[in-house]
Amino acid sequence: MKRHMVHGYLQEILEELKDSDGGEVADYIPQLATADPAPFAVALATTDGAVYSAGLNEGDDELEFTIQSASKPFVYAAAIQERGLKKVRATVGMEPSGEAFNELSLDPGSNRPMNPMINAGAIAVNQLINGEDSTVEERTEVIRQFLSELAGRDLEIDYLVCDSELEVADRNLSIAHMLRSHGIIEDMAHDAVESYTQQCSIKVTVRDLAVMAATLASGGIQPLTGKRVVSPLVSRQVQAVMSSAGMYNLAGRWMSVVGIPAKSGVSGGIMGTLPGVMGLATFSPRLDSTGNSVRGVKTFHRLSEDMGLHLMGLRQRGDTAVRDIITREDGPNGRTTTIELQGIIDFAAAENAWRTILQEEKLADRVVFDLSEVASVNDIGRRMVVQGFQGLRTAGRNVILKDPRKLFPELS
Repeated sequence: MKRHMVHGYLQEILEELKDSDGGEVADYIPQLATADPAPFAVALATTDGAVYSAGLNEGDDELEFTIQSASKPFVYAAAIQERGLKKVRATVGMEPSGEAFNELSLDPGSNRPMNPMINAGAIAVNQLINGEDSTVEERTEVIRQFLSELAGRDLEIDYLVCDSELEVADRNLSIAHMLRSHGIIEDMAHDAVESYTQQCSIKVTVRDLAVMAATLASGGIQPLTGKRVVSPLVSRQVQAVMSSAGMYNLAGRWMSVVGIPAKSGVSGGIMGTLPGVMGLATFSPRLDSTGNSVRGVKTFHRLSEDMGLHLMGLRQRGDTAVRDIITREDGPNGRTTTIELQGIIDFAAAENAWRTILQEEKLADRVVFDLSEVASVNDIGRRMVVQGFQGLRTAGRNVILKDPRKLFPELS
């Protein structure tokens, strides 16, 4: 039933948006130009370890694709964790550039790249990993291992895509030469670009991206392994920069409308974080004029609106919806389980509640839902409570509702 509620909701979004097929694949990279434009997938990972995903076509949420620029926030995190924020800030700024991702853009006063989310900043940040004297192979391996820790599994590099990108890397080479001329990086320009391109060629699935995002959202604790990967301060810094610069020259409009710190990649992935709650990710290869996935952007719009995920939303968020679960013997009537819900029921609260309920080993055939202490419910929270309630009835349980405030008239 847990899979039915969340998976079904995600599947419904994919079906509704499947005809939003505008845009083109990244045809300026030969290997990506031949990519299948059809896959469409979405995934959510909560900070306490639940992962949900769906694909428009079977297996879309298990397809691997190169992470591309969605790697930038994670490598920025690795650099801060390894070298400290002071050193990283001396190399790259934190201000939105207002320009395309591949502009030869430096701060006129310091000659630093404007932020780590554009290519100039990402190449500079890449060179901080494992020290300036590191070889390309050593640096790339440190990054691959770090991203693998975030994903909770061993990730690999797609060298076909990497070699294809290096064939058309003239602009990134120009950026690297510019950085080297100003003393921002010490490595040879070609080596810097090769290391950065290998970083972008690491393969992930949409589920991986959601889990990696959830690690940032949780303050640096990987939700599946429970291992601390980065510090809370690093997580906060990375998400703050994502919120202002992660979606390039769409960043201002993105935060105004969607309100989720996010980062996109030209292979079609987008990942985002809701601090303290979850990581989100989408995959659809067709891109708009700003280099962001067309269907991915629309999916994030929908998720934000349905779930009330906008960071600037003036409301409390639900966390622990289950106040208590009590099972008692009722004499000749058998056993009764009373489930008391409380507080604000949104996606996070409802999802956590149903996981808690379904893990209850002594759930009786007669179940009373007591909603006396529920303060409010939003649309997606309502949907999940209704589906769960009806799912218990379908499973043969006698389910009784105690709803004094009439929050769920459809269940009366």
